[in-house]
Amino acid sequence: MSAVKWLVSLIFLLLTLLAGAAAGIYYGVTQPLMIDSAQEYEVQLGASSTKIGHQLAARGWIYHPLLTKVVSRLNPTLIPKAGRYEIVPGQNLIQVFQLFDSGKAIFHEVTLLEGKTVKDYMAALEAKGNIQMTMSGFDAKRIAKHMELGHSSAEGLFFANTYRYHDGDTDVDILKHANTLLKKELNTAWDNRNKSIPLKTPYDVLTLASIIEKETGVAYERPLISKVFMNRLKRRIRLQTDPTVIYGLGDKYNGNITRRDLRTKTPYNTYVIDGLPPTPIANVGREAIEAAVWPGETAALYFVAKGDGTHAFSRTLREHNNAVAKYQKYQRRKDYKSSPSK
Repeated sequence: MSAVKWLVSLIFLLLTLLAGAAAGIYYGVTQPLMIDSAQEYEVQLGASSTKIGHQLAARGWIYHPLLTKVVSRLNPTLIPKAGRYEIVPGQNLIQVFQLFDSGKAIFHEVTLLEGKTVKDYMAALEAKGNIQMTMSGFDAKRIAKHMELGHSSAEGLFFANTYRYHDGDTDVDILKHANTLLKKELNTAWDNRNKSIPLKTPYDVLTLASIIEKETGVAYERPLISKVFMNRLKRRIRLQTDPTVIYGLGDKYNGNITRRDLRTKTPYNTYVIDGLPPTPIANVGREAIEAAVWPGETAALYFVAKGDGTHAFSRTLREHNNAVAKYQKYQRRKDYKSSPSK
């Protein structure tokens, strides 16, 4: 074979190999990943395309780890963002990198319920198992200081709602979102409040809203409960509401409120202090805030739980005592029920 023929054959062979390699690469990046069902994959912060390729190949989803490097070279604007992603059957490697670049990672949800305390919220976050807890063991005061919330206690400063988050988000990340939303809701309510209410600040609204939230879960009763407290505040009558007593007792509360508890002076015992307690006693949603700024219409000064989730409202102490005798004479020691007493 002459030198020319040998060179032509070599060039042809090289071109054939290159064409085959190109075809293989094209196939590798355009064919669906080798998965039969939806799979989750976590892009770690700062992960290179090479590292991603080795991980995908190790799982058997692509046939060669360097395919990801090819995708990255051909599409330099596709930058994988950290997060956990869902890859579904039918997606090819280019589409997967487009997904990683979009940052549309899998969201999880956590629900922070109305009427729950900061302590309850921290337990709910920790129970998810995929939230980075940076404030474990912190009480409401320490959380407020750590997050720079502008109040002595974090109680009541987080809006009750369902929040979305990514794996690895911190408790602070989620609670900052909840606090931002709370301030937005509270400021809007304050700006549109009934100007006749005897509350001086948005924080007063939040404090009363937390008491309303603890007193009833019945939507139509919230404005009425609110009005009872407004009536008492205007007449300078103590609120005398059991949820504040319970909150003040803290871990000492065993499920029953005794006469001694009602006489024990704490900053939260509204049987012995005038006006509102110093902070909210729970976290609230929009309905309780709205009830606090727009109370209903009633001349009642008292209410007592009827045992079915609703309350009986009374204008006079005599009416109230009769209602207590009717609904709670045999229930008070075994079931918590609220009833301003005088």
